[in-house]
Amino acid sequence: MDLETLRHSTAHVLAAAVKHLYSNAKLGIGPNVDDGFYYDFGNLEVKEEDLEKIEKEMQGIIKKNYKFVNAKKTRREAEKILKNEPFKLELLKDLKDDEITFYESGDFIDLCKGPHVESTGKIKAVKLLKIAGSYWRGDAKNAMLSRIYGTAFESQKELDEFLKMKEEAENRSHVKLGKELGLFMISPLVGPGLPLITPKGTVIREELQKFLREEQLKRGYLPVVTPHIGRIDLYKKSGHYPYYKESMFEPMKCENVEYILKPMNCPHHIQLYQLHLRSYRELPLRLTEFGTVYRYEKSGELNGLTRVRMITQDDAHIFCTEEQVKQEILGVIDLVLHIFKILNFTNYKARFGARDSSDKYIGSSASWKKAEKDIEESLKEKKIRFEKVEGEAAFYGPKIDFLVKDILGREWQLGTVQVDYNLPERFELTYEGEDGRKHMPVMIHRAPFGSLERFMGILIEHFAGRFPLWLSPIQVKIVTVNDRNIEFAKEIEEKLKSNGIRAGINIKAESIPKKIREAQLEQINYIVTIGDKECEKKTLAVKKRSEEKPVFGVNYDDFIKDIVEKIKNKNID
Repeated sequence: MDLETLRHSTAHVLAAAVKHLYSNAKLGIGPNVDDGFYYDFGNLEVKEEDLEKIEKEMQGIIKKNYKFVNAKKTRREAEKILKNEPFKLELLKDLKDDEITFYESGDFIDLCKGPHVESTGKIKAVKLLKIAGSYWRGDAKNAMLSRIYGTAFESQKELDEFLKMKEEAENRSHVKLGKELGLFMISPLVGPGLPLITPKGTVIREELQKFLREEQLKRGYLPVVTPHIGRIDLYKKSGHYPYYKESMFEPMKCENVEYILKPMNCPHHIQLYQLHLRSYRELPLRLTEFGTVYRYEKSGELNGLTRVRMITQDDAHIFCTEEQVKQEILGVIDLVLHIFKILNFTNYKARFGARDSSDKYIGSSASWKKAEKDIEESLKEKKIRFEKVEGEAAFYGPKIDFLVKDILGREWQLGTVQVDYNLPERFELTYEGEDGRKHMPVMIHRAPFGSLERFMGILIEHFAGRFPLWLSPIQVKIVTVNDRNIEFAKEIEEKLKSNGIRAGINIKAESIPKKIREAQLEQINYIVTIGDKECEKKTLAVKKRSEEKPVFGVNYDDFIKDIVEKIKNKNID
């Protein structure tokens, strides 16, 4: 049985159940989504506790085993059926065919092209998950609707496994852990989708930046800084404005000139390339920036750090000759794979986004063929598992998206590499070749993390807040047994900090079990307990996060040396 068909059919059962219980509810749409389905309803006020009642009504419909019957109607018949369903009537107006497809099941009928399972009895395992708000057709100017999410599987066993994994995912939620661990916050006064990163969260962010910055410097990248706004003409010239203006913030006027919050970095880096006439000897030129861009995401789609309106990209643009393209792609792939290795992402693949036959792409067929050939050969040379998907290219060139599965098996898109022959042409970029003549460079866009905010959110969930030592906001927490131990504890704290180790100390007048429990909740990598014996012998009692019991009599110089070495090697522990 096709799972998508099963879930779509279950969405119809949900709509039927809601209409039985709340006859004044108005039907919206009920599509499939990842791991389930939803149905939107107007004129419906329900709470989470009502889901059990709705689900019980659904089970009654399933038990009656109503057939799903395809019913063709004339437009006039359709209008009559939907006369009390304003949202469906609006959808009906968009349909051009005179013969309209409905599906009936029992006393319920819905405007739908199908397909569906044979009967409601084929639905074996269903669960309603949550309620959310939505706008009709995703437009905030339209009516507010109630959206009920659910899922369905072919067996109860599969549903139980899904619910177990969902519970684990909720426990790992970066929004939940971010609050518990004090990593970031969203302030209503600042605005939705604009996260504020706390000191602890900033440690993680800066360690990621430091790691990538050092790797890029080894590979010949040159750091740059560009403004957070730019003239709208810049993005019109690049072609981004007509393609993406719906996801850009409104322009602002200054001295009768229109500016816009920077939606992407590449046009700015192009200006830096044009600083002077480049020689072939300067290429490849690799400009890199942790550049914050701003995208208008609908409020209903915002989520913690993984869907935001402020996006700090680990962006770089490589300007090279046509002959250098493949080698540069290989270099970027090497960098991405190195990042995956350090962060223990072992389950990954690539999606090769190629052009389709639509007219949304710019540039010549010859340049597209060359770019797609270089990408495909690079992926094969690196023996990376990939799928080629037509229609997934950027409007200016083909690309590689790296897809990573986390510890729960969820797939995330991280790094991206895009080959672009078209922006250099739009901006009339040139370099002086070995022959003394002017040639046009090729441009490669790449971002191994994708965005720092989203990458942080993914890491929080992947590690469940138990960060590897080198990333942890606090790597060692010292706790004292009594006031007599404070002096030695502070001495050890100072030694740790002087060796670049992020250490904290708890000298509060509380019991040792309470202090240790508090440190465990903070997911501290190492807890050092100092009592009278430790002060007397000048040793430490060290408990590693992954171990049940502490080790006593640890020499503090050896401990510091070991920690420093592990941080340097970026051990996963």
